[in-house]
Amino acid sequence: MSDCQRLRPASTRSNLRGAVTVEFALLLLPLLLIAFGVAEYSRALYQYNALIKSARDAVRYIAQRNPAEPVTYSAAVDETRCLAVHGNTSCSGPALVPGLTTDMISIMPVLATTATGMPIAMIEVRISGYSFAFAFNPLNFSGDTAQSLRFGDIHATMRQI
Repeated sequence: MSDCQRLRPASTRSNLRGAVTVEFALLLLPLLLIAFGVAEYSRALYQYNALIKSARDAVRYIAQRNPAEPVTYSAAVDETRCLAVHGNTSCSGPALVPGLTTDMISIMPVLATTATGMPIAMIEVRISGYSFAFAFNPLNFSGDTAQSLRFGDIHATMRQI
């Protein structure tokens, strides 16, 4: 037996185990708050990116349709709204992002001109009014009472044929 082991009482080792447990308990709550916060904001970022991709796919779809044909074009506008919300043109299946509805999708022409003054027909798909609902907002502990995060208008514009 070494000199250090003889000088240290046996009860000190068990006291150290208790101190480690108390320190872990004190650090557990902040670590859990950070982990849940990162998870919630990652989920918000994922939904935001899904909305951007949805708007891009929808504008790509409607840009290939001719607005001079009113019967088929109005059907294409409805299909575009379904594509932006459900990921398909038949409006079947769940929404790509929870809470997204076809009422939040607006499709409008945009008139633009080139540097030489020639008009260009463009189309814009805009998703507005979407709010991300937190399952758990860690900022509630700091006094922030927001239960949702409102995304700004998400839009994509493309040249139309």
